[in-house]
Amino acid sequence: MLRTPTDETRLRILAWLKEPGPAADGVTADAVAERFSMPHPVAVTHLRLLQATGMLRTSRSEGRVHYHRDEMRIDEVARMFEKGW
Repeated sequence: MLRTPTDETRLRILAWLKEPGPAADGVTADAVAERFSMPHPVAVTHLRLLQATGMLRTSRSEGRVHYHRDEMRIDEVARMFEKGW
């Protein structure tokens, strides 16, 4: 889910969301689409997959959905991979 042989987009999104600006405010699907030069529906798909696995949580501001990293869940998944899961 996070990494495929040809595309690491979801990992790049998670890394970007760790940077100070996006980490503080979260990002919209429009911002992800612009940052990674992808169509809006593709950005939404990536974000929803990350949300479905619990790695992103959402908040609403001014009627827009903002995506934020869920550090506890990301740490949990990282530990599973470290154990050879």
